[in-house]
Amino acid sequence: MIKNVAIIGGDLRIIKLACMLEKDGFKVSTFGLEKAYEIKASKCETIAQCVKDANIVIGALPLITNTEYVNMPFSDEKLLIADLLKQIQGKTFIAGSIKPEIYELAKQNNVNIIDIVKREEFAILNAVSTAEGAIQVAISETPKNIHGNNVLVMGFGRIGKILAKMLDGIGAKVSCEARKNTDLAWIKAYGYIPVNLNQLKENLNQYDIIINTIPYMLLDKENLELVKKDALIIDLASNPGGVDRTAVKELGIKFVWALSLPGKVSPVTSAEFMKETVYNIFNEINVTI
Repeated sequence: MIKNVAIIGGDLRIIKLACMLEKDGFKVSTFGLEKAYEIKASKCETIAQCVKDANIVIGALPLITNTEYVNMPFSDEKLLIADLLKQIQGKTFIAGSIKPEIYELAKQNNVNIIDIVKREEFAILNAVSTAEGAIQVAISETPKNIHGNNVLVMGFGRIGKILAKMLDGIGAKVSCEARKNTDLAWIKAYGYIPVNLNQLKENLNQYDIIINTIPYMLLDKENLELVKKDALIIDLASNPGGVDRTAVKELGIKFVWALSLPGKVSPVTSAEFMKETVYNIFNEINVTI
């Protein structure tokens, strides 16, 4: 029975997850979390020490930021992803938002790498926290009530669906943008206002709040010039995002790029979702829990 888990870096979600795993009887060792004071687990000085007895290694979500370094906000240490993968050869590595080039590095080092973000059960549950966080941002960043205001949700994927339902529940006039005819039909069936991507330009000037979920540059300067000057734009899309950040600043439109919301607004719930998904992975790779 495998009960040794190593945890490398990560945000508050990972800290909460480490505590949950310890409570469930796992022996947890950590690296890159020395400032996480609530963790009682062993805080190792080296990667080698941390992963020595562990067959399962859990990393950050996202695994790296805009660099080649592991995401370790609770540490002063710096760790290259290439160096980490060399240290965990032959092990299973679970992390989140893993870039394509890292898979090749993992293959070279005989690391079985699993992206938790690509797991459907986690993606669905995590969308709930993201949607709640987006609404929290909207409430705090606008002087108006959301109730009665025109809100556009761009994209009708997991997050878009849940976000539209929550916004509708608090009285917003919800429009949803989509490209596919099937999505537009579902939007209409749910009682929201459908906005075809091809008709986006002629509708942009009517929204008080625009929330983007699409990781593609749809709100470029040309489109941003059509947005109301007192509107609020929230971008939930991962890097590079879906909003021209230079143009939105030049135009003086209030903008929030709200990344990794689950880790900021609901770390305990997000950690519970992570634990549930990690245990599903354990069962699939025959790790007894």
